Amino acid sequence: MKRFKNILYISKGNINQTAAMMRAVTLAENNQAELTVIDVIPGTPPDIGITDNESISADLQAAMVNEPKLRLASLIEPYRQRLNIRFEVLIGTPFLEIIHAVLRHDYDLVIKPAENPDFLERLFGSDDMHLLRKCPCPVWLIKPQEKPGYGNILAAVDFDSQETANEEQNLNHQIIELSASLALSDFSALHLAHVWDAPAEGKIQTWSGTPATAVAAYVEGERLNHEAGLYQLGEWLRKQIGREAYNYLSPHFHLRKGQASQAIIALAAELPADLIVMGTVARTGISGLIIGNTAESILEQVNCSVLALKPPGFVCPVKLTE
Repeated sequence: MKRFKNILYISKGNINQTAAMMRAVTLAENNQAELTVIDVIPGTPPDIGITDNESISADLQAAMVNEPKLRLASLIEPYRQRLNIRFEVLIGTPFLEIIHAVLRHDYDLVIKPAENPDFLERLFGSDDMHLLRKCPCPVWLIKPQEKPGYGNILAAVDFDSQETANEEQNLNHQIIELSASLALSDFSALHLAHVWDAPAEGKIQTWSGTPATAVAAYVEGERLNHEAGLYQLGEWLRKQIGREAYNYLSPHFHLRKGQASQAIIALAAELPADLIVMGTVARTGISGLIIGNTAESILEQVNCSVLALKPPGFVCPVKLTE
């Protein structure tokens, strides 16, 4: 099963972080992982503290950092008896400093309360979307009023029934394995979802001599292929975690026809899902593709916590020199 060894928690000072922080601490304990908590504050404006005495600017920066450090110390204080938690205040653009920290210290998971900007209906804000697009490790964005335990975890997988790339299957395996691990630890229901389509349906209807029969046969064939692919992923999970754990989980399979973004959002609302585990990039071979269109659309509409993974081989567009 997927195990994290070096977890980074991003503090957000103006919201109640109790549930999100508890999630990070519990996950670190269960995985025997290191946990670091950081806050990121803006840098000193260029027109402030510019004098002949450089120490004034340094003193101003130290004063700016002091209050966030006190907030972080207060945030982690209730958990100090449970594990050793490092904390640090960084200065700069939040998403860049977070990614720099991941690159510098090799964190394998970022946990962050969702921004939930008041002026937007969507749950995630600008820094969240930057992290989902560019952070090289998994990003877990936790919505406000997070539950201490999840009731339903939705693992969204994507594949081509005719030609599945290895990197796509590897990402599906990561999504399912991690979802199962979390479902077992939270005693949650696990839902595996795949959305399919029949791309040649319109052409067959137009050109076939018996359109109704031909279309029905083609669509059913596509459905069966995608159904087989979804259940193959279930069998892969059974082999990974063992029959006893698999039978305990008894994952629910959801095969929906239509547009992936709409179907996943609808299913998440129906369950209702407390967490969606999904990939943000489908094919790394497409130059310049940082986040898939389907993933972007889902993230703009979803109203639950999201754990987003990148495929093996993903190259972070942010460099330490930036």
